[in-house]
Formats: sequence, C-alpha cells, structure tokens
Amino acid sequence: MKIKQSELIKDLSIQIESQISFVNQLKNISDDILNYRSSSDRWTILENIEHLNRYGDFYVPEFQRVLSHTQKSINIAEVYKSGWLGNYFANMMLPDTSKQNTFKSMNPIHVALDKDVLTKHLQQLKQIMNILDQAKTSNLSKIKCNISISRWIKLRLGDTLRVVIYHQNRHHHQINDILKSAKLNPLEILPIDY
Repeated sequence: MKIKQSELIKDLSIQIESQISFVNQLKNISDDILNYRSSSDRWTILENIEHLNRYGDFYVPEFQRVLSHTQKSINIAEVYKSGWLGNYFANMMLPDTSKQNTFKSMNPIHVALDKDVLTKHLQQLKQIMNILDQAKTSNLSKIKCNISISRWIKLRLGDTLRVVIYHQNRHHHQINDILKSAKLNPLEILPIDY
C-alpha cells in the first residue's frame, strides 16, 4: 500500500474519532445488553472491548516508547509505503476477513466485567489519537514497533497503527452484530472503505 503519510494519519484519526463516538454510545446501553451472549462460546460486548483493552495495554505503551525515542524530523517521508508483512497483518484485521483465533491470554470469555472496560477503552482510544498527532512529525516507514505476537518481528509504525485500528474496527463491527442478534438497532460506525 502506498499513500501520502499525512493522508494515512488523517484516515486513521477519522477512524479513531468514529470509534470514540461508538464507545460513548455503548456507555448508554444497559448492563444486560452489554453482557448479552448469543451462545456459550461467543463473546459479549464487554468481552469484545476487554479483548481490545488487553491489546491496548501492549500497543499504547509501545507506540509511546518508539515515538519518544525517535528524533522529530522535518524530512518526513511524503509517501508512506507499507511493508509486505505489515500490510498482510493489517488486511487480516479488516472486518470482512475470515475469523481469527485469539491467544489464550487475550481471550476474556466468561470474565466478570462492568462498564469500567468502556472507560478504559475510551482512554486508550484518546491515547492513540495523541499518538497519531505525535506521529505527524515522524517518519512512519522508518520507525519500527514490536508486535504482541512475536518479539522477533518488528513492523513499521504505520503498519502497526493500521493493524491496531483495523482490529478495533473489526471488533466494533462484531459488537454491532451482537446488538442485531439482541434485536436492537445497531449503532452506526464509519464504513471502512479501503
């Protein structure tokens, strides 16, 4: 994928704004609906959010770490070019792709949760928005990030941001499906057009 770096950051920022709006709407839903489970092996809304929080616990500090150790530059690459592996991982996270298995440590099924997970998720989303703002003065192709699934693989910061934000979109779409199965009107989130 090739895109102007400024357009990539703008696009990801729009998605985060949409996610913040979406989660704020979830705060108005009853605990019964937030904990609704369509079958014993399916996640609830709160479990979907807790899953994202667990990834956020890894990625938010990682993004902050790599940006704090990077010299700000006025020679920012105009065009962002995705790495092949990073692009592959990002595309795997799009909502309409096949189901992915999750690591046991990231699986919150049957954990007692309350609306605090929504508050934490909102905090992480706001932190990612700040990270995107900081990234405007960095070269997203040159900065490398650790990833949660392997300490031997590093991805470009731009790709890692895409993976995390697309993953969040994926689970927000799953939450819409839960709301539909609970016979509620689904909340609107911005369509993913890439």
